[in-house]
Amino acid sequence: MHDVIVIGGGNAALCAALTASERGASVLLLEAAPKEWRGGNSQHTRNLRCMHDAPQDVLVDAYSEEEYWQDLLKVTAGKTNEHLARLVIRSTATCRDWMRQHGVNFQPPLSGALHVARTNAFFMGGGKALVNAYFRSAQNLGVEIRYNTKIVNLEIENNTFKAAIAEDGTRFKGASCVLAAGGFESNIDWLKQAWGQNENGEWPAENFVIRGTRFNQGNLLKFMMDHGADIIGDPSQSHCVAVDARAPLYDGGICTRIDCVSLGVVVNKNAERFYDEGEDFWPKRYAIWGRLVAKQPNQIAYSIIDSKSVGRFMPPVFEGTKANTIEELAEKLNLDVSQLKKTIHEYNQACVAGEFNHTVLDNCHTKNLSPAKTHWAVPLNQPPFYAYALRPGITFTYLGLKVEDDAAVRFNDSPSPNLFVAGEMMAGNVLGQGYTAGVGMSIGTTFGRIAGQNAAKAALMQGV
Repeated sequence: MHDVIVIGGGNAALCAALTASERGASVLLLEAAPKEWRGGNSQHTRNLRCMHDAPQDVLVDAYSEEEYWQDLLKVTAGKTNEHLARLVIRSTATCRDWMRQHGVNFQPPLSGALHVARTNAFFMGGGKALVNAYFRSAQNLGVEIRYNTKIVNLEIENNTFKAAIAEDGTRFKGASCVLAAGGFESNIDWLKQAWGQNENGEWPAENFVIRGTRFNQGNLLKFMMDHGADIIGDPSQSHCVAVDARAPLYDGGICTRIDCVSLGVVVNKNAERFYDEGEDFWPKRYAIWGRLVAKQPNQIAYSIIDSKSVGRFMPPVFEGTKANTIEELAEKLNLDVSQLKKTIHEYNQACVAGEFNHTVLDNCHTKNLSPAKTHWAVPLNQPPFYAYALRPGITFTYLGLKVEDDAAVRFNDSPSPNLFVAGEMMAGNVLGQGYTAGVGMSIGTTFGRIAGQNAAKAALMQGV
């Protein structure tokens, strides 16, 4: 028997395991994936959104608690718990020293991501390096780690955790437990159920790409829902971005994201625009585009730029479709030629000349065009032209377990004495909808440490 059992192998789970071990608890970490795929979605991450009142090593200028909160409030449209959100925000001001103690290194943002140099601290080597550092530290602290161990059931009596049951029937007994096994984003059947059918009789989720791990099936979340745990969140809401339509079904990660949306126009299969591409800075808006594409016919769209934009965004892993004319581009994309020409012509005519600057909310906008393009609107008139086909890319889902600032799982508003939750399984408390870059890691790090601390405390109190 262990003091603390942690179920999951991503950032939140590792933060919980490390913190519980630091508090003197014996810890068993159970990861569903094999060792080579360990780390959940965290292996695909790049950075952590950080509050800071003055420049800090890789972070420039300042990013106050209030500005962070306002950014989060805007993208969630108010669907967030302010108390928990501010708890996360304040935690990010000090957590990096703890992360460094466990082997995580930081670096300045690479070219193409300089617009978040003030708000986000980038991991040297990316999320994979962070995950590996945490696993090394966990082993050094004596945390026992078991891979290929999918937990499908929990023994819970009077809201108190007793044991975790693996798919093969193995029973893992613990004095306390932290659930950090991710959402249900790789469960296509559940996504279909959540999204339902559209007016055309399509099942949008059939055309989704899963950006992250294939192992987040949501089995523990489903178990807890069936067991009566308090739930929060809309099952159709998620971190959903526009990715290259050629991306693999699972584990495409960051390199399949298309980042040129704000530099050109986006059209659907009918060759029509459907949203303001320049509404706000890309890190604050990239996570709405997957959902926007999901609501288009056949869940497909095309991001179109001209040669002026080449070099102004982080290039994806796949090359775009290239053409010397809009007509040729339409033919290659199998779009209606006359309609695409009309769309681009109307956009070009509506562009108001200004001073283009992609690092600020510039004065390049459209006039008398619907939908408008609010910033960075310059005519597409310099061939060659490039297009990237887009699909909705699901990173993680927001349906989860309701918590307060103790990270305890709740049943009818009553906290469990020894069962806690962190990461994607509770992120919906802070993220009711929308996303801003790096906040998922902020939530996972904050609540992983809280859950680990309180799980250790609950376990060690039983031994007193």
